[in-house]
Amino acid sequence: MHKPINILSSLQQLAPVDPADRFIVGISGGVDSVVLAFLCKEAGLAVTLAHCNFQLRGAESDRDEKQVSQLAAAWQLPVAVNRVDLPTYADQNKLSIQEAARKFRYEWFASLSTGADRPSWVLTAHQADDNAETVAMHFFRGTGLSGLTGIPARNGNILRPLLGVWRHQILQLAQDNNLAFVEDSSNANEKYTRNYFRHTIFPALEKVYPNVKENLVDSIRRFTEIEDLYAQCVSGFKNSLLIKKGNEYKISIRSLRKIKGHTLLFELFTPYGFSGGQLVEIEKLLNAKTSAFLVAANGPYRLVRNRNFLWLSPVQAPAFAGQLIDSSSAEVSFDAGYLSFSELTYKGQTPPASSDVAWLDARKVVFPVLLRPWRPGDYFYPLGLRKKKKIARFLIDQKLSLPEKENIWVLESNKKIIWVVGKRIDDRAKITNKTKQICAIQFTAGT
Repeated sequence: MHKPINILSSLQQLAPVDPADRFIVGISGGVDSVVLAFLCKEAGLAVTLAHCNFQLRGAESDRDEKQVSQLAAAWQLPVAVNRVDLPTYADQNKLSIQEAARKFRYEWFASLSTGADRPSWVLTAHQADDNAETVAMHFFRGTGLSGLTGIPARNGNILRPLLGVWRHQILQLAQDNNLAFVEDSSNANEKYTRNYFRHTIFPALEKVYPNVKENLVDSIRRFTEIEDLYAQCVSGFKNSLLIKKGNEYKISIRSLRKIKGHTLLFELFTPYGFSGGQLVEIEKLLNAKTSAFLVAANGPYRLVRNRNFLWLSPVQAPAFAGQLIDSSSAEVSFDAGYLSFSELTYKGQTPPASSDVAWLDARKVVFPVLLRPWRPGDYFYPLGLRKKKKIARFLIDQKLSLPEKENIWVLESNKKIIWVVGKRIDDRAKITNKTKQICAIQFTAGT
């Protein structure tokens, strides 16, 4: 008889597990999960068995459920069973059957592990052969570094304590302890990729490399360590390249041009919804004209070329037409920030230098005034100029990026723009020696 596996020690290597915690053991009735449940029971852990009957194999699915219930009764353990119409669930969530089964199973496990007095852990019976098969499938399908690190031993409160145990060891342990288990007939069907690797690919490889699975598992450990170093390196690059400005990021084109290949571009921009197929387009932006942009394939972000920088920013939602303000003492909140109106008596004071404050001749401000986003074709008379200027040209002269331009608002009185908010007042509304009352407006930009 083989030496028993110390399951509590294995769990404590993965997480701060206390023997008094609750443990949800996902059990199919197959040998791996039956052995895991047995080890937990023998260790005296507070175990609940959790079985999903996906009703995909007719009588065989019902047989599996019955087997789990009989084990639970024999071992005097609580059991939770969920019978699922998986094809309907998969159709509703637009998933393959295998993806749907995995998604449903983990969502259900999560619901079982909440609301208890003690911490709850979800245990699954993935083992070393599963890990080797997973890495091999990822490699042949095509993957990044993370795909070569295998099945994670811990993911939140999900623990996989048998990842260091081989299938032959588990079968021997079941035999030594006379454990009853069932065999899923679909495990022999090679239309499933994992089964094809298990029954055809690995036996062929083992003829040349007898220790191929052990070698793959050893590689997992090395790749995991390499990924940790890689993540630290990428984090350093992100911190130096992505300069946060409000809700946007400013990225030096000169720095990006020093990057060889697509790997770092992938790490920089895919978290914002850009696909791997867009990396070539991102490279083209480095040599594009100002205002050229690229919208992420899978998210609400875009990259905009503005002179020597790329700006990574959220795509602006369509702005509303505007809002009327009918009082010289109003306080107004809007998409770009906050406006506060007040009225002052003019006694020759010098207007504040800040462009976020507008002092206007109250006679030139006819309420209600309209606060709205600027539009193509808008013009005004910038303070100090006697001729009109299109706001589009004014914003170009201000050297604003495209996202910044889209967040510019104007204040309109009697169908005339009297203030490009936060930028410049209209010369026609300025204070003169004839001014008696000031319409004072304070702009506070949103965060």
